[in-house]
Amino acid sequence: MSDSVAELCRWLESGVSPYHTVAAAGEYLRGQGFSELPLHAAFSVERGGKYYVPHGTALIAFTVGQQADYFRIAAAHTDWPCLRVKPAPEQVAGGCCRLSVEPYGGAILNTWLDRPLSLAGIAAVRTDDPMRPDVRLVSWNEPLLTIPNLAIHMNREVNKGVATKPNVDMLPLCRTVREGWSKDGYLVGKLADKLGVSKEDVLSFELYVYCAEQPRRVGFERDFLSSPRLDNLTSVHACLEGLCLASGKGINVAVLYDNEEIGSNTRHGADSATLQIVLEKIALALGMDRAAFFDACTRGFLLSCDVAHAAHPNHMEFADPAHAPVLNGGVALKRSPRYSSEAETCAVIRALCEKHDVPLQIYMNRADLPGGSTVGSMASALLAMPAADIGVPILAMHSACETMGARDQEAICRLCEAFFDD
Repeated sequence: MSDSVAELCRWLESGVSPYHTVAAAGEYLRGQGFSELPLHAAFSVERGGKYYVPHGTALIAFTVGQQADYFRIAAAHTDWPCLRVKPAPEQVAGGCCRLSVEPYGGAILNTWLDRPLSLAGIAAVRTDDPMRPDVRLVSWNEPLLTIPNLAIHMNREVNKGVATKPNVDMLPLCRTVREGWSKDGYLVGKLADKLGVSKEDVLSFELYVYCAEQPRRVGFERDFLSSPRLDNLTSVHACLEGLCLASGKGINVAVLYDNEEIGSNTRHGADSATLQIVLEKIALALGMDRAAFFDACTRGFLLSCDVAHAAHPNHMEFADPAHAPVLNGGVALKRSPRYSSEAETCAVIRALCEKHDVPLQIYMNRADLPGGSTVGSMASALLAMPAADIGVPILAMHSACETMGARDQEAICRLCEAFFDD
């Protein structure tokens, strides 16, 4: 297993919620000599410094080179399609307690059935100051839940394609119950036990149901990687590793957004002022005026990192015949009016890949099958900054478990490092 794949697997295992991904990123960056800056206070920044700004389920990290008059930004996102637990979730039926959930993002719902599932997120605990609850990470790190399929004897048409109803078919079971058992407050009680606080002091929570399968190498040659959350922890890992390995001359920035899977229009998403605020605070701390800050933005470049669709061997009819990346063929450069890539910025990526011997492929969707969007177009539009979209090609995007080529992670990590260095 290459170092890049082994490191990616550690991210996949730890990033069981966007909160946990940001926490893992902070730990990684501190180990690389980065200092934390609070978003709500003045920045103390100097040339040669390394810093990061946590922001809930988002994070912005940056280094300041000696020629600090332009921004070079690599962006990814911390969220993934999943199920989120409702505030009063307990439901009892058929001798079992189920949890009421709501799908988040465009998940392939039936792939979550009959798998080991668990819970992770945060709980907000009461303090003496009502305006400042104590927000704590929580994860059980073991299978807690399962969503059983309906047997084929009761659903004879299932192999012909049957709709999955989120409010009926997607409720995970968490325990069996006996007559007289009280369901109310059961999950909050479990949260309180986990955190060592009283049940009454758990004011709120945000819990994600996540697939508890472990990342695994697959194939006779072990050249596939099957795992939950490849979309988009592959890019989180690549952006941060590229930032830490590079020694660029400008202001290098890795931004990890949240909420890409639901449109990015939140304070932690790409369609917000958060990145602009952080960049301008960096500029002010370095003595730039507002005009110089704008110049640094328009002189910069944004690399939008998110997975691409690989050609599906069983369904080649859905691929554009000339622009269909394959697994282990290298990084995919994504071109479409929905993406931020333009002819000039694509030329930059191609030249970088040729210079640093990074394998590159071109992705375009079939003309009658528009693909999804990502953070690049929004972030580059807000900054008036040229941009390009890249990512590793994967199969089964938005499934509970996705598949990628094991060699492609090294390629995207090398491209991110080259991007920050050149």
